[in-house]
Amino acid sequence: MQKDKGLAMSKEKLLLGIDLGTSGCKITLIDQKGRVIAEDMEEIKSRHLHPGWSEQAPDEWYNAICRVLQRMRRHSAWQADKIAGIALDGSTHNAVLLDRDFKVLRPVIMWTDQRSVEEVARLENNYGKRIFRTTYQRPSPTWTLPQLMWIQRHEPEVLRKTAHIMFAKDYLRYRLTGTWETDYIEAQGTLFYDMKAQEWSEELCSYAGISLEVLPPLVKPTDIVGEVTEEASRITGLPAGIPVAAGCSDSAVEDYAAGAVEPGQCIIKLATAGNVNVMTDTPYPHPQTLTYSHVIPGLWYTVVATNTAASAKRWFRELFCAEEVEKARGQNKSPYEIMDARAAQVAAGSEGLFFHPYLLGERAPYWDPYLRASFTGVSMQHDKGHFLRSVLEGVAYSIRDCYGILEDMKLPVNEIRLIGGGAKSKLWCRIVSDILGREILVPAVGDASFGAALLAGVGVGVFRNEKEAIESCVEIADSFKPDYDSHEKYTGMFDTYRRICSSLADIYRQSV
Repeated sequence: MQKDKGLAMSKEKLLLGIDLGTSGCKITLIDQKGRVIAEDMEEIKSRHLHPGWSEQAPDEWYNAICRVLQRMRRHSAWQADKIAGIALDGSTHNAVLLDRDFKVLRPVIMWTDQRSVEEVARLENNYGKRIFRTTYQRPSPTWTLPQLMWIQRHEPEVLRKTAHIMFAKDYLRYRLTGTWETDYIEAQGTLFYDMKAQEWSEELCSYAGISLEVLPPLVKPTDIVGEVTEEASRITGLPAGIPVAAGCSDSAVEDYAAGAVEPGQCIIKLATAGNVNVMTDTPYPHPQTLTYSHVIPGLWYTVVATNTAASAKRWFRELFCAEEVEKARGQNKSPYEIMDARAAQVAAGSEGLFFHPYLLGERAPYWDPYLRASFTGVSMQHDKGHFLRSVLEGVAYSIRDCYGILEDMKLPVNEIRLIGGGAKSKLWCRIVSDILGREILVPAVGDASFGAALLAGVGVGVFRNEKEAIESCVEIADSFKPDYDSHEKYTGMFDTYRRICSSLADIYRQSV
């Protein structure tokens, strides 16, 4: 998938952002005003060797990035000699285990993986309060700590050989610069980080049988940590010597890229997973949320996250929409446009058809790895359009479930911005607005690679600080106000959605 803006090039410096998401990688080149000069992306697939497992190979990440860069070099607007800085981001929790020679020891257990259920139970029973007090998080299979405990139990030889641990975007940066470090926001996604001391915790590391020495040095997201090496230049086509900033997690940089830089701003993300993030001026640790530092020093954000969002739409496309994919190819459109057009013909509520998007278990608000996806209420009157719309509505109900935790915590939300691949769907934006009963703003560009490029600009001094970058580069492209008749209908159906989930939860657990 290529996109070339064909903008007239100025003498301004250019900035490159590299995003490694769970479902794919995207690279964006921008100028100093935030205009997208060129962008390109490629999908990455996880391997699911067993139910609940999800793994990826780090070398496939790097190869994908190289292919994307190769295509971008053919863009008419590409001018590598003007790139002033590079930064990377990636999905967090994903540990790359390497030996003394920095060779990868095994595929990466992804944050969506659910295999470490028993390890989580041990952590919760033996150290739950201590872990929460130290890290501001409660254990779940999402975190690096229980993942490494699983490896310690089932593949002890791998952990014995582990001399260095990197995380997804840090491994890619290592391939570009040859340096080894991570930022403190990424570290907060491991369950090895002491929030108050702002350092790795030796005690938490001991739970997984690792030493502090295998964890990388800590830096700030905008710190310049290296430059593109001659070897990386030969492989990627990027000029050697370009400064590279550390970057941070995709969630943090997405909030930043969307312009959420003040307390009370809320970001809803429809990507592989779904996030509801609200910015705060102090941390608010809560057992049902995640708590992270923001890119802006002194700012925090509270995360309520569902495991499956836009990936549910992708899953449905791959299994059931060969006709729409073929039609889109013939019309030079995205298959999602064809799918949305069909879903839009169905009335709000999908005539009683419900979809629960728990394809990988669920985080908030249930924290239940045994939950599974389902279509319920199916009848002869339902066609593919109903199923397509119910997928969109089911994910939006899950977002509403997450949003309810913020309401219970009484965290103020004065503005909502929607980002991620799902934000490209006007129908989905309307559904989310109708279900929440809130106005939704959509930034012109709000993806992680854009935010990473802004961080690169701060790191190399193109912008004086993080807020100046936002003021110079972020714009709102669209807004959606709720239809209150639809909102009232959805509010009643949301209660049914939750009761179905409650009724099926015990069945799923008994069937394990």
